[in-house]
Amino acid sequence: MIGPASKEDVEQVMPLLHEAIGNIACSLAGVEDEAEAMRILAGFYIEEGNRISYRNVIVDKREGVVAGIVFCYSGDDAEQLDQPLVDRVKRVTGIKDYTILTETRPGEFYLDSIAVSSSFRNQGIAKGLMAAFEREAVKQGYDLVSLIVEEYNGQARMLYEKMGYNEDGELLVSGHRYTRMVKSVSGE
Repeated sequence: MIGPASKEDVEQVMPLLHEAIGNIACSLAGVEDEAEAMRILAGFYIEEGNRISYRNVIVDKREGVVAGIVFCYSGDDAEQLDQPLVDRVKRVTGIKDYTILTETRPGEFYLDSIAVSSSFRNQGIAKGLMAAFEREAVKQGYDLVSLIVEEYNGQARMLYEKMGYNEDGELLVSGHRYTRMVKSVSGE
């Protein structure tokens, strides 16, 4: 069943987030070790007011097991949602000019990360989560959604194109090239 995540989902959600973002976790947490980065991000997950918060996660649960996740939020709030992560890195590392690249734009509802557990793949879960993300965008008053896809991830790109997403430029995130994709959505 697709619905909002809870704090209690943290242990099931974090491995899927790691699968989706890989070493970007290190950039967000300000550490070099991915396991440590995921522990830090798990702490942010159970809090509110940041991009990793459970409040920004939709899950697909099957018999109590999180089969898939989508992290999403308003592009209008992106900088504010990143600020707690930025503040932590500045405080812990002393890097005064640390920033997180904003991947979305104001006026968009952004799909930050999506992942489906390997034991649940090829069951339409990603499509269901994408549809839930788009419904959430409309519910929050947005008519444009966006996401980025890494250049080597052809399978994901094919899914996004089938679902009506169109290319809208490129971004370099943590040393990896991504294609920005957008789609118009409405409540009709």
